[in-house]
Amino acid sequence: MNTLATRIRILVVDDHTLFRRGLTALLHRDPEFEVVGDAADAGEAQRRAQELKPDLILLDNHLPGVTGVDALPALREAVPAARVLMLTVSEDERDLAGALRAGASGYLLKTIEGDALAVAIRRAMRGENIVAEEMTGKLVAAYRDAATPKPGASAEPAAPASPLDALSPREQDILRGIASGQGNKEIARSLGIAETTVKIHVQHILRKLDVSSRVQAAVIAVERSLG
Repeated sequence: MNTLATRIRILVVDDHTLFRRGLTALLHRDPEFEVVGDAADAGEAQRRAQELKPDLILLDNHLPGVTGVDALPALREAVPAARVLMLTVSEDERDLAGALRAGASGYLLKTIEGDALAVAIRRAMRGENIVAEEMTGKLVAAYRDAATPKPGASAEPAAPASPLDALSPREQDILRGIASGQGNKEIARSLGIAETTVKIHVQHILRKLDVSSRVQAAVIAVERSLG
């Protein structure tokens, strides 16, 4: 069993008191998790995050006043090292895309089973990007729709060079793996290289793309149809 010092410290943000209490009780059953606090709105979440410095924030989108997606930049500024997992009822692809663009490590639906949520939390803490299976198709469709010219639309200026052009062929291979939801170990196995080598490449990819998370890198890959 993990000691208190090595547990994943979690902040739960949701405006429904009963849901917060139920989720907290569920997470407390796992010896790897410690719920250090909760919040009912974006302002309280930011204050609690600054105070508690959690490792991971479970964030609802439908909050009073400021939505969870809109609150993401302030939360990430308050605790840059924390992972943020959206846990919401919203199946709107605009909310999904907005959350990933703002730096969320994943997007989960409240219909998720407890065991699956625990797995998702651990994967997020390993730096993996997690998107609910029900939302994966919507994510791809949203970016395809955005990239498809509308009938009758005037010609647009030539698109700027792709940020992917700065990546080496090996880095593009690794980014494909990230975009498909693979972890470092899976990418290493598929490419026949060491996991430590993958980790180094991932750091280079994030720096070259000027992003702070694997999810943001995956979004760029999907936008640019890297495949």
